[in-house]
Amino acid sequence: MDALDKVLKPKTKRAKRFLEKREPKLTENIKNAMLIKGGNANATVTQVLRDMEFFSKKSDCSLFMFGSHNKKRPNNLVIGRMYDYHVLDMIELGIEKFVSLKDIKTSKCPEGTKPMLIFAGDDFDVTEDFRRLKNLLIDFFRGPTVSNVRLAGLEYVLHFTALNGKVYFRSYKLLLKKSGCRTPRIELEEMGPSLDLVMRRTHLASDDLYKLSMKVPKALKPKKRKNISQDTFGTTFGRIHMQKQDLSKLQTRKMKG
Repeated sequence: MDALDKVLKPKTKRAKRFLEKREPKLTENIKNAMLIKGGNANATVTQVLRDMEFFSKKSDCSLFMFGSHNKKRPNNLVIGRMYDYHVLDMIELGIEKFVSLKDIKTSKCPEGTKPMLIFAGDDFDVTEDFRRLKNLLIDFFRGPTVSNVRLAGLEYVLHFTALNGKVYFRSYKLLLKKSGCRTPRIELEEMGPSLDLVMRRTHLASDDLYKLSMKVPKALKPKKRKNISQDTFGTTFGRIHMQKQDLSKLQTRKMKG
């Protein structure tokens, strides 16, 4: 045991900082994505990976996307994520239709802008494969966590539709138009890229491992307060208890006959 302690104990400040970065944290670092092009990737897969760089940074991290192409599985994308330095989930998608970011001649949002994610289709809530895919896509595209959002900062939307075993990926720039009142009129302008994807194979973590990866540390769990609760999106609800009212004594407005 003493020998093991000597091996793990850092001898330099640089080594100490390295080990501290790898320690579990209450608030994890922002997740980045590593995009990998296979040796046999064709022009379509290569351009898809280039367009995905618009939404994520290339880094040695917990999310990855691998693109390849062969006769058995043409135009292939594998999206996955790591947990505790092991592969947690991998989902293989086939590209059936693709329109590149550069082929849609409209103005673009700045790279790194936090998107709004919209999911449509019952498949995302019915089948386990699509439920896990939805969670993986949120992890991949959600961007950094922010405490406040200004209206002008809501610049683009990523829309995912699940229908008949396929996923339709669309990207829109959000335009704020004059409406004659304080609230602007919203219009969506397709920005690209656009992909029609079909689910091929999945390699999903067991339920126990998946629950472990989603576990929230006790220090980050909100303290329970009486008559106050939160929904999945963090919206706070409160319950107020009032004394029983006698409606017969309620003062109403008197009308002239």
